[in-house]
Amino acid sequence: MKKILVPTDFSEQAENALKVAAQLARKHDSKIYLLHMLELPLQEVDMMNAASPIPEAMFFMKLAQQKFEDLLARDYLNGLMVHDIVKNYPSFSSIIDTCHEYNVDLIVMGSHGATGLKEMFIGSNTEKVVRTSDIPVLVIKNEHANFKVDRFVFASDFNKDNRETYKQATEVAKIFNAKMYLVMVNTANSFISTSEARKRINAFIKDSEFENYSTHIYNDDSVEQGILNFSKDIDADLIGISTHGRQGIAHFFNGSISEDLVNHSKRPVMTFKILT
Repeated sequence: MKKILVPTDFSEQAENALKVAAQLARKHDSKIYLLHMLELPLQEVDMMNAASPIPEAMFFMKLAQQKFEDLLARDYLNGLMVHDIVKNYPSFSSIIDTCHEYNVDLIVMGSHGATGLKEMFIGSNTEKVVRTSDIPVLVIKNEHANFKVDRFVFASDFNKDNRETYKQATEVAKIFNAKMYLVMVNTANSFISTSEARKRINAFIKDSEFENYSTHIYNDDSVEQGILNFSKDIDADLIGISTHGRQGIAHFFNGSISEDLVNHSKRPVMTFKILT
């Protein structure tokens, strides 16, 4: 966790994420890359045309720089190495591109969630990053004066394609010295017996060297609700889940549990993409 990227729009939610990133950076001697994306059509600017919108573009760039200076002066960033980055990209995919450019290990993003029609038709940049990122994403909803993880829920169906993401999650657990709660949610639509569920979980973890865990089978109306309710029952500090990164029609019809959790969980959520 040597390089942490924090996208910011200078909102309260984005600063909550930055505060958590600062705590992680201070503890693990990490660098922070603070990214702001300007949505200006600079590619359409005609340098030879006096009527071009360059003055307007320069105004917004200077405004962003001023906000950066104000943000970087915060006490909680004292002594940390923070690189401020301003890019003119209108697409959330620029966040992933920037991560690859700087070899980032973790994305920390703020989110206020989305519900109803807004969630269905608009969603959020955080949700889109979660869907597409091949880098772990930590989503922060609230301010955490002391961000620590003692109880880490890892929710899964414990099929083979989750093994690499589970390995990544155990590395996170080691960093925080956290206990992992491995939970499989049983629903009426995808019911398996307790005996079969235990066999699947045990087969899944048998080759892992990580030992600080407990296994749980939880019954609920939906997988998402089961994860939320189980996490509430044990007062979890963090929820970890794999994401398939589905897009297009498949994503619209099938939905994504990880994105739903990002939208609806009040607890921090970390996603790990299944690479296929």
